[in-house]
Amino acid sequence: MFTAALCAADRPNMIFIIADDVSWDDLGCYGNTAARTPNLDKLAAHGRRFDEAYLTASSCSPSRSSIITGRYPHNNGRASELHQPIAAHIPWFPRLLREAGYYTALVGKHHMTSDQSAEGEKPQPEPFDLVDPGNEPGNKGGHATWVKTLHERPKDKPFFFWFASLDAHRDWDGDKDWQEGLYGPKHDPATVRVPPFLTDDAATRQDLASYYNEITRLDYFVGKVVAELEKQGALENTLIIMMADNGRAFPRAKTRLHDSGMKTPFITHWPAGIQQPGTPSQSLISAIDVAPTLLELAGVPVAPTMQGVSFAPVFTHPNAEVRKHAFSEHNWHDYSAHGRSVRSEGFLYIRNNRPKEPWQGPADSVRSPSYEQLKVLRDEGKLTPAQADVFLAPRPPEELYRSDADADQLTNLASDPNYASVKVRLAKLLDDWTEQTGDSAPADISRDMFDRETGESLYKRKDNSYRGTPPGWDRDASHVNAPGPR
Repeated sequence: MFTAALCAADRPNMIFIIADDVSWDDLGCYGNTAARTPNLDKLAAHGRRFDEAYLTASSCSPSRSSIITGRYPHNNGRASELHQPIAAHIPWFPRLLREAGYYTALVGKHHMTSDQSAEGEKPQPEPFDLVDPGNEPGNKGGHATWVKTLHERPKDKPFFFWFASLDAHRDWDGDKDWQEGLYGPKHDPATVRVPPFLTDDAATRQDLASYYNEITRLDYFVGKVVAELEKQGALENTLIIMMADNGRAFPRAKTRLHDSGMKTPFITHWPAGIQQPGTPSQSLISAIDVAPTLLELAGVPVAPTMQGVSFAPVFTHPNAEVRKHAFSEHNWHDYSAHGRSVRSEGFLYIRNNRPKEPWQGPADSVRSPSYEQLKVLRDEGKLTPAQADVFLAPRPPEELYRSDADADQLTNLASDPNYASVKVRLAKLLDDWTEQTGDSAPADISRDMFDRETGESLYKRKDNSYRGTPPGWDRDASHVNAPGPR
């Protein structure tokens, strides 16, 4: 439990900054020397960087919905799939903060909705006092009014702000709206880091450079928020959390269960509450742990629907253990899919319930220059094994990786007899989690909406005939609160 001694003052202010499609290793403080993120690096240097933080879904709205409810995607009703609403009866944690006296605002990308209430049920109260898209002429990144929101907030209330940038989501608009006087020079394609599953060529490097530019633009506005907090004398007791909703929108990242898609940067800064600042943490945490943590710090009871655990002890002790296992899932995101994974004891175990199809990435990634370059090498028969994994079909139904020795998770140990006992143990964990949380793999899951080769739509706009049964729907998983193994 969080103790009063941890907090220098009651009811800390909270700013939750969520990036759009940014991988964990594309920030300077996580070792990427080519990416310019000086403001985030400074927060990490004077706060707490989490090195083992994982999402529950590498998919925009399912991930965000999971964070805001503190529940696994399949336990949120239809929200387990992209662009779908959260079950109406499930509370969002900003609403609980608001009812406890916090001024709450969402500025930037929203992408979360609630389903219609059942007959006779009242709809959930509004979670936010203010909802603002955060754009201005010359800046459509969702962060243009973050400082304005801070400046105009009521000064007699603690505040919670959900600041959600659209950086770095395709298609890149940062390049054409670039202001060198604010953000510095654009990234040089020659210096970017090319992951082993992409091709090292001019088109891919430019694609990555444009992506880096959007990260740097986001970083600039993070710096503006910190400066405004300092100006107001509010930085000391404001907890800042920065993370992403999923990995970069490149092949073998976004929508993948591997670290390239599911591991998130997670930076916290709170001068009044973090002890041993600057010391990173290897403590395992999940995205569903954000909600119970912030509620606990605010002195607000954690809703019984929330399946996460508080990681507040890590602010006092960098190596505090709050969970042993982290579970993730991959459901429909442009393409039919049903995958599950568990991370435990330095291993990643993946189970693919739709192995016949490749995991090539979402439609915007399929339409990217990086994917086009991979197709050129594929057609020439020149792909490396890492690159070929983008197109692999059928895929193995099981994958096992030692994350500490195989950071890119390229060597599948699932059939290695030396790791047979590990696979059995992790498979049992996943079975237990599936049963206890009400997960399922319906036969009629949602079908492909886009062509896997071109990324072109297969349906007319607003045609939802490709939708099938969401995972857990047949087991009423939206009313299951059991957290499974933790």
